[in-house]
Amino acid sequence: MNGRRLVWRIARLVEIRDETPSARTLVFQIPDWPGHLAGQHVDIRLTAEDGYSTQRSYSIAAPADGERVELTIQRVPDGEVSPYLSEELAVGDEVEIRGPVGGWFVWRPDGTAPVLLVAGGSGIVPLMAMIRARRQAGSRTPFRLVYSLREPGERYYAGELRRPDPGLDVTYLYTRVVPDGWARPPGRLTVADLNTGGWPADFTPACYVCGPTGFVETAADILLAMGHDARAIKTERFGPTGG
Repeated sequence: MNGRRLVWRIARLVEIRDETPSARTLVFQIPDWPGHLAGQHVDIRLTAEDGYSTQRSYSIAAPADGERVELTIQRVPDGEVSPYLSEELAVGDEVEIRGPVGGWFVWRPDGTAPVLLVAGGSGIVPLMAMIRARRQAGSRTPFRLVYSLREPGERYYAGELRRPDPGLDVTYLYTRVVPDGWARPPGRLTVADLNTGGWPADFTPACYVCGPTGFVETAADILLAMGHDARAIKTERFGPTGG
């Protein structure tokens, strides 16, 4: 997959699913799509009538499924691309997509090591692709997800993550607002959170961390302090305009 030359392809929007009030999943059909691995991303290019074009990168939210590619787009206030994708693009509309991109931050179903996924906000997107790839393949590799976000209303894939998925354990952390009766007070990711929701270092898990830069750096530092092998910690960080 990674040896192919990347070309721009016409992608037609075939389905929309709302995830939160400011994020939605877009399902595109892309003829001749070469397939992808869980954790990879794509570039999207928009071109105006006057010829001006701009592009952004977004993580793929689901494993390979023929010509279908799913992206979850978070609207960024004052953004150039995300407001159009998350509010205006309609079923039947077309955009240009190039990919898949990236071959390091990926999980393959033939992996046998336990997996720890640490997500900050919309950093859940490529990690959800890994969770779905595990389920799709019938893998018995144990997964643990630690998902940090500001408040319960911002949870992506809430219904899907509530459903039983043997071998997947999910821990939510809230930094600003917690549900009624929630034991953990609001706050940022701590050593205690990864001790409780993650794997011990001597289990030699594969660790994937995705989110804003500050969150990723904090999580990686905690994992290193816990004794995890630096070579087993893969990180993906994003800025305000990309995925």
